[in-house]
Amino acid sequence: MRLGLIGAGNMASALARGWGDPVLVHDAYRPRAEALVEELGGEVLDSNAELAQRADAVLLAHKPAGLERVAAELGGQAAAVISILGGVPLVALRSAYGATPVVRMIPSVPVEVRQGVTCHARDGEADGELEAQAIALFERVGLVVSLDESQMEIATGLMSCAPAYVALVAEAQIDAGVRAGLPADLAGELVGANIGGTAALLQARGMDTLAVRRAVTSPGGLTARGLAALEHAGVRAAFDDAMQAVLAR
Repeated sequence: MRLGLIGAGNMASALARGWGDPVLVHDAYRPRAEALVEELGGEVLDSNAELAQRADAVLLAHKPAGLERVAAELGGQAAAVISILGGVPLVALRSAYGATPVVRMIPSVPVEVRQGVTCHARDGEADGELEAQAIALFERVGLVVSLDESQMEIATGLMSCAPAYVALVAEAQIDAGVRAGLPADLAGELVGANIGGTAALLQARGMDTLAVRRAVTSPGGLTARGLAALEHAGVRAAFDDAMQAVLAR
C-alpha cells in the first residue's frame, strides 16, 4: 500500500520512522515535511489533492479541527482514508468523506521504535480489504488491538497518553534521585533500565501487577515504605483524575 501522509507532526513522523519507508507527504508547514523526507526519502507534495492522486490511501494526521477543510481539499480523489485523528469518530469521518472507505486507528508514539500500541475501531461497514491492510500496516510497528468504537476514548486515555505519563514518572524519579545525591546521568540510567525491565517482567507474568509488587516488597522494608508514601500522596487518584480529564474533552 502506497500511503500518503497529510501532516508531518509528531505522530505521523513517529509512524513514518517506524515503517522506515520513503514517504509521500504534504504538510501546511512545508519545512517539517521536507525534514521528514530528508530523513527517510520520498517526496513532499504541493497539495493534499495531489497527494490523494498519488497514494493508494491517505493517512489523516492533521489537526482534528481541520477534518472538513482537508476533506474538501481532497475533493473525493482519495481512494481510501486511514485516520489517526484523536476524538474524531467514524460517523464524522464518513460524513466528511462520503463513499470513500475509511478506517480509524489511534496509535501511541512508541511506534517510532516498533513497540507502539494501536487501537483499531471495529467497523461493521468497513471495506474488509482496506481494514486488513491497515491492521497489517500498523502491526509492523507494534501491537494492534481491535475494539468497539465506544471504548476508543477510554483506550486512548490509557495507551495514547501513556508515554507522556511514563516519561513524567521517570522524570520525577530521576529528580528525586538527584535531590538525594545521585548524578543525573546515573539516575537516568537506573530509572530507564528499570522501566524497560519492569514492563517486560509484567508482560511475562500476564500483567499480574500484585505479584510483581509482592516480589519486590518485604514487610516493613524500604519498598513498603516507598509504596506507602506514594499511596499517601494519591498516585491512584492522580491517574484516575487524568483519565477523567481525557474523557471530559
